[in-house]
Amino acid sequence: MEERVTYNDDIVKGFVFSGIFWGMAALLVGILISYQLIDPKLNYSPYFTYGRLRPLHTNAALFGWGIGSFMGLFFYMTERLTRSPLWSPGLARLQLYLFNITIALAGISLLAGMNRSKEYAELEWPLAIMIVVVWVIFSVNVLMTIIRRREEQMYISLWYIIATLVGVAILYVVNNLEVPVSFTKSYSAFAGTNDANVQWWYGHNAVAMVLTTPPLAIFYYFLPKSTGTPIYSHRIGIIAFWSLVFMYLWTGAHHLLWTPVPDWVQTLAMAFSIMLIAPSWGAVFNGYLSMNGQWHQMRENYLVKFLIFGISFYGLQTLQGPAQAVRTFSGFIHYTDWVPGHVHNGAMGWVSLVVFAGIYFIIPRIYRTEIHSVRLANLHFWLAFTGQLIYSVSLWTAGVQQGWMLRATNPDGSLSHTFMETVAELYPYWHARAAGGLIYLAGFAIFVWNIVMTVRSSRRQQAAEAA
Repeated sequence: MEERVTYNDDIVKGFVFSGIFWGMAALLVGILISYQLIDPKLNYSPYFTYGRLRPLHTNAALFGWGIGSFMGLFFYMTERLTRSPLWSPGLARLQLYLFNITIALAGISLLAGMNRSKEYAELEWPLAIMIVVVWVIFSVNVLMTIIRRREEQMYISLWYIIATLVGVAILYVVNNLEVPVSFTKSYSAFAGTNDANVQWWYGHNAVAMVLTTPPLAIFYYFLPKSTGTPIYSHRIGIIAFWSLVFMYLWTGAHHLLWTPVPDWVQTLAMAFSIMLIAPSWGAVFNGYLSMNGQWHQMRENYLVKFLIFGISFYGLQTLQGPAQAVRTFSGFIHYTDWVPGHVHNGAMGWVSLVVFAGIYFIIPRIYRTEIHSVRLANLHFWLAFTGQLIYSVSLWTAGVQQGWMLRATNPDGSLSHTFMETVAELYPYWHARAAGGLIYLAGFAIFVWNIVMTVRSSRRQQAAEAA
């Protein structure tokens, strides 16, 4: 008789609830900075200005909501895909404490103005070391669980989990090589163009290893679990995985088109960015084909809506990204509001939708109950979908208008508009962006309420059974 495996779901709860907390914080800060653009009087100097709140928003979203939720979901998936208990629950608890302490200190340091001025790598060296420690603990625990697995077959989600662990470690350590000059200040170990090239090798591959491989691991696990049918092709998944991991490594310099970076580096990044369409859409088609004969579940199963719309936004994201990597299009939309529209389409539409689905799936099972309200979950989906569309479409439109205005010329060849004139035209779009963010925030609040009520319902049931 096969031995029953006891999974360590308490640690899963800790990371999921931490991720939700930081996600709410990130959204609230995001709403504030969206209104600061509309009304500069909302900048409260010195700690609550746009320049300090914006990196707080991105770090809370990327590392707090994103990484926190991924850690919880990775522990949940890894144990079940390996049919093995977590290698070290004690190490995982230490990781949970260190993770939340690090995120809290990161927020305080950014508000205090401690900033390396590098996108997604703003934190000063003591906090960067803390992040490395947290990641090493996490990676060792997950990898040892996989090594000691009882299930020989490695499902595609495990491949994406391993890629995340290895990729983030290499990227973060290399880009955060720095020379401390005090406890709160340091300078990059790289200089000039090399520094920019390393930064965007890191920056775009952070998109790969934090905002692509983890949600793909989640998607590949929870879509079959939610529909009750297997993934269409594990082989397609593996081919797309290796192609994705290989091609992403060369794309970072597409953030540096029209800069002093050598042309051959820019062209290489542009070519590999275009090729990325194939492995990205391999995952999209794998998801769609898995729904053959199951499309009725889009109406009946709220989890499927989150997952399929999520992979659809991923598909859109991975068409926009390569298009933006082409020199002519980049020259048109770079430094316009098209770019934050593109980024938030991925963050709010792709990453967050599949994370919502994963959390909705695991919480009732961990607590041995039903979700508090399917109706509220469906309402959350439509609010998230609508808010994200308003947010992204308004900024895409703003970016196109701004791009045309910046390039419009008079008959004598002089520019028709100043930069400030283009900014004045963006205010209606910024109002729409803020409204979309509020709608999305309302959906997130409903999500939190639904999860809290599910947990409370489980505790009431357990109390009644104990009595």
